[in-house]
Amino acid sequence: MDTTTLAAFLVVDLLLVFTPGADWAYAISAGVRGRSVAPAVLGLVAGHALYALVAVAGLAVIVAGFPAALTALTVGGAGYLLWLGWGVLRQPAMQTTAGEGTDASGVRVMLKGLGISGLNPKALLLYFSLFPQFIHAGQGWPVAAQTGLLSTVHLTACAVVYVGVALLARTVLQSRPSAARAVTRISGAMMIAIGAFLLVERLTG
Repeated sequence: MDTTTLAAFLVVDLLLVFTPGADWAYAISAGVRGRSVAPAVLGLVAGHALYALVAVAGLAVIVAGFPAALTALTVGGAGYLLWLGWGVLRQPAMQTTAGEGTDASGVRVMLKGLGISGLNPKALLLYFSLFPQFIHAGQGWPVAAQTGLLSTVHLTACAVVYVGVALLARTVLQSRPSAARAVTRISGAMMIAIGAFLLVERLTG
């Protein structure tokens, strides 16, 4: 795979990663609420990594060929976003307490991030709608190797952007409790709106 193709993919991928969505909402919420943003970002990236493994294995095409599987994934992901968004609205950002920041808390934060990105069908759609445009079977590289390289670029972009979003939210809002609560509520509302949109889109489409 030549550097021109890789650079073109990076530009398009960054445009998509910079588009606010459920991942952004969770990164902002984690930046405002948590002591460390690492577990949240790790969870979000891990969800994308699962899809990367699926794409490398060539199973994305199979999933695309079974609408029922994609429908189940969409409904499950939408329901999870609705539940998580409602929980954020009920408990807006507050100062970190002594009980937060433990390993168990970090694991829960990571698993929530994994659930958000791992149950988001948009991530799967990215792999089998965007990736094929940059993969060329006749260039000497195996398709799996090309997919793996593009996946690595995408995961790195996700990690950098999500860390930046979370840290920026923390820096800007740390000394503004009322603004932090407002932003967290907006993040929760975004999760609910995205979940509702996915649900309506899938059930009426």
